[in-house]
Amino acid sequence: MLINYKDADGKIIELEVSDEIGTFYLESVEAEKKNDRKNSRPDRHTLLSTFIYEDARYFSDSTDLLADLIESDAINHAMSRLNKRQQYLICKCFLEGWSYTDLAALEGKDESAIRHAVNRAKQKLIKFLK
Repeated sequence: MLINYKDADGKIIELEVSDEIGTFYLESVEAEKKNDRKNSRPDRHTLLSTFIYEDARYFSDSTDLLADLIESDAINHAMSRLNKRQQYLICKCFLEGWSYTDLAALEGKDESAIRHAVNRAKQKLIKFLK
């Protein structure tokens, strides 16, 4: 199998390798690209604790923002307007951190069915919060 390899100087070299090594190399290059895409949006993965604020009283270490949000009257009112199934899905996925796959396995349903149900519940919740 022929593969193109870029060396440290940026020069592209065509190499003859065994099929096993070539397949491994191509799979590792694809895995690296996927990993780079995942990490290319730092706004999705940056912890709040990494930010430095001029006025630390807004995000002190002792503040539990999620608990404050959950206890808000607006959230409680909007959640109460959802049916029991939608409340269950929102709690499992967003508060308890269950993945769609894990929830689907628990309920014996397809992952896409859970994802669509959660998205419908989320859209309804957003509508009630506006």
